[in-house]
Amino acid sequence: MMLRQVRRQVREGLRGEGARRVLEWGGVATAIVYSLAVALNVGLEFWGFFLLFISAGLIGLWAWVGGHRGILLLQAFYATAGILGMVRWF
Repeated sequence: MMLRQVRRQVREGLRGEGARRVLEWGGVATAIVYSLAVALNVGLEFWGFFLLFISAGLIGLWAWVGGHRGILLLQAFYATAGILGMVRWF
């Protein structure tokens, strides 16, 4: 029961337009930087995968608040890929 109350409070706190924009566009920006860091192959792979993990978390929260279940599932996969990438490059 307590977990439901916490989840509801978090959702209500993130329902504001400003908070949703920060989650959405923060996730997009970190995904762009991640893509460039990995694609340029200049030794920033670990940090790129770290940014992928952060991006997946931000967009995942945005999807959860907005009820976008497909995007939420996709972000769970991306977060897993980010963790695997960090483990392999560490």
